[in-house]
Amino acid sequence: MSSVAERLQQKSKRKSPAKQVRLKLVYIDFWSAVKLSFLLAVCLGVVLIVATFLVWIVLDSTGIFKSMDELLSSILTQPDFHITDSFGLGPVTMFAAIVAILNIIVGTALGAVVAMLYNFSVRVTGGLLIGFSNN
Repeated sequence: MSSVAERLQQKSKRKSPAKQVRLKLVYIDFWSAVKLSFLLAVCLGVVLIVATFLVWIVLDSTGIFKSMDELLSSILTQPDFHITDSFGLGPVTMFAAIVAILNIIVGTALGAVVAMLYNFSVRVTGGLLIGFSNN
């Protein structure tokens, strides 16, 4: 006589057949798409500001701005011209922040428009068919 545990062990040795599920995406919730696109745009805005800050720090530490000052002072008639007066860390970071805010607004609106267009196009196309399996 075999015990219950031995019978269950024998059943688990058999390989289960792969199951496939096909789903159709026929609706995207508008507010969920807006929230997701807003979060993605905020993340990309933070990445933009940090990347701009890091690029400026690297350019300043390698002496690119000093060599640009020397080049421009030899070309221009002003001997005391400094490029960091116009493109300092503060103005560059502020410009990156303004661009990030505009990207957040545009990205959120674009996510809303794409969700609406998909919901309208589903009436014609029938939706997006997605297949899943458990291999």
